[in-house]
Amino acid sequence: MRILGVDPGSSCTGYGVIDKENELLKVVDFGAIKLNSQDSFPHRLKKIKHEIVSLIQNFRPQILVIEGLFYAKNVKSALKLGHVRGVIILAAIEEELEIFEYSPLEVKSAVVGYGRAEKSQVQQMVKNLLHLKEIPQPSDAADALALAICHAHSEKIRKELK
Repeated sequence: MRILGVDPGSSCTGYGVIDKENELLKVVDFGAIKLNSQDSFPHRLKKIKHEIVSLIQNFRPQILVIEGLFYAKNVKSALKLGHVRGVIILAAIEEELEIFEYSPLEVKSAVVGYGRAEKSQVQQMVKNLLHLKEIPQPSDAADALALAICHAHSEKIRKELK
């Protein structure tokens, strides 16, 4: 199974593609969609959608995993993030992917084993679980890989509950 994890952001959107074969996780690719702050917000949304579609068409994942909604202190930032999530979800739906959402607490629990883990602990576990030499950079890519790992680990639990 191939999983595309996406960490949405209005200035930088991280992505990570992993393969899961039995219990083995293997990184395929990761990186970030970096956006020009000089571009209008609608143009940034267009670029995100275009890049996500391109990633889907290049890597052919079956599943897209994205961070679920959360509460933010800054309403304007939360609305922008909602728009970014919307275009990512739209791209995945148009490319006929299954979509799963996980909260930060669920991701930390699945990757580190502790829902209140620090960001550095999550990044270190992503490195270890995917047998990488270094922590993936930028941090948005490590977060996207953590989302993909969370789904890979959660799939086993979902099957056991059936």
